[in-house]
Amino acid sequence: MIEWYEGFLKGDMSNIMSKIRTRFAPSPTGRMHVGNLRTALYAYLVAKHEDGDFILRIEDTDQERYVEGAVDIIYRTMEGTGLIHDEGPDKDGGVGPYVQSERQKSGIYLEYAKQLIEKGEAYYCFCDKERLDNLKEEVVDGKTIRRYDKHCLHLSKEEIEANLAAGKPYVIRQNVPLEGETSFEDELYGTITVPNNELDDMILIKSDGYPTYNFANVVDDHLMGITHVVRGQEYLSSSPKYNRLYQAFGWEVPVYIHCPTITNENHEKLSKRSGHSSYEDLLEQGFLTEAIVNFVALLGWSPEDNQEIFSLEELTKAFNYKHISKSPAVFDMVKLRWMNGEYIKNMDFDKFKEKALPYVKEVITKDVKIDEILELVKTRIEVFPDIKDHIDFFEELPDYDIALYTHKKMKTNSENSLEILKEEYEILKGVEDWSLDNLHDTLMEYIANKGIKNGTGLWPVRTAVSGKQMTPGGAFEIMDILGKDESLRRIEIGIEKLQNA
Repeated sequence: MIEWYEGFLKGDMSNIMSKIRTRFAPSPTGRMHVGNLRTALYAYLVAKHEDGDFILRIEDTDQERYVEGAVDIIYRTMEGTGLIHDEGPDKDGGVGPYVQSERQKSGIYLEYAKQLIEKGEAYYCFCDKERLDNLKEEVVDGKTIRRYDKHCLHLSKEEIEANLAAGKPYVIRQNVPLEGETSFEDELYGTITVPNNELDDMILIKSDGYPTYNFANVVDDHLMGITHVVRGQEYLSSSPKYNRLYQAFGWEVPVYIHCPTITNENHEKLSKRSGHSSYEDLLEQGFLTEAIVNFVALLGWSPEDNQEIFSLEELTKAFNYKHISKSPAVFDMVKLRWMNGEYIKNMDFDKFKEKALPYVKEVITKDVKIDEILELVKTRIEVFPDIKDHIDFFEELPDYDIALYTHKKMKTNSENSLEILKEEYEILKGVEDWSLDNLHDTLMEYIANKGIKNGTGLWPVRTAVSGKQMTPGGAFEIMDILGKDESLRRIEIGIEKLQNA
């Protein structure tokens, strides 16, 4: 056993057990799912709310699912969301390594598995795939299961030694009794009791020598002094097995916090096919990191008041894991879009411009007043890609239907719109000071003199210069940005459309 584990083997954990310690232990299998991001966020908040430590551990023992570059995604996501770890592969806090494959090389997992064998809590299993595939299915409390039959538990010491000496492939299994039951406490679900005959003898060490996720998790959480384990509801069924391992070793069981499932709007499990299941998916769709973190925090947790907009610092102060719900959390895209829009409205303009410009350049190549256009759309969009549909008419007047000139509320139709456009055109031709204020004063004077409502006088010209039913600004703002020549050209086109009709 290597030197840096000796303290743990003696049970000396006093140096790190004086405060709350949580961990986020992702597997590098691709983009970070929203559920994993929520686990990371809740683990971070549980620790930081009490001035505790937040640890990052990379669980890469499942080599078949390992994705090249996925570790970089984990680091990038953690840094981007502000979930800064106190200890991890790049920040040694004295209980590393923090990458399971590196820990595995030391033989630590096999060492602990052998301790369980000596205690009678685990055993070598030499069964081949053919035998395992032929195990009978059983019905236990209405559930159909295929459980290992403890065949190798009864091998003699001589048989085991002979098999090992011959190099026969093996796994190490947990020895769960068939009688009795196992209970554990969860902070949200209370006491959960499971009959032991529903628990399989799960594999602890695989035939390739690597530990299973379940076993490595328990060993590492203990050796790293993790006091609170935050994970998804799907791990509830595995927790009795974890507890039996803690008890077999004589270790203190951590506080369990199992978070509710996240579903889509149809109450189905959120899957990769949804297109918005990962953090990077949402970034690519134009959502802000701050909004994503805020939204994810509310997927299962509610504050004591009705506040919905939180900075990470505010979340840290307000977070109480006792208020996490047991009911599934619905990923409501409408709410996320609204929340993102609120963040955009409150953004510093220079920061907004920096993020918005790539979308602007996709649809506008002409030399126009970009800042003025962005000022118009800043309070009207929910995600950045929305910008394109709001402003594309500044680049080129779309081919629109004259039905747009008919608006019951504005009391406009093709006939009075044609009359109004002709009169406004003649007035605007003579305007020398083509500024926002002067355009406003000029047309408002015309409307007052004609004795019509504001909407009746402005709807036709706004339609003519935009070719759209919905625009980010009114007639004055649009004409100011387009300039005199382009505005008059577009009004001419509107008059011609109406005359031809």
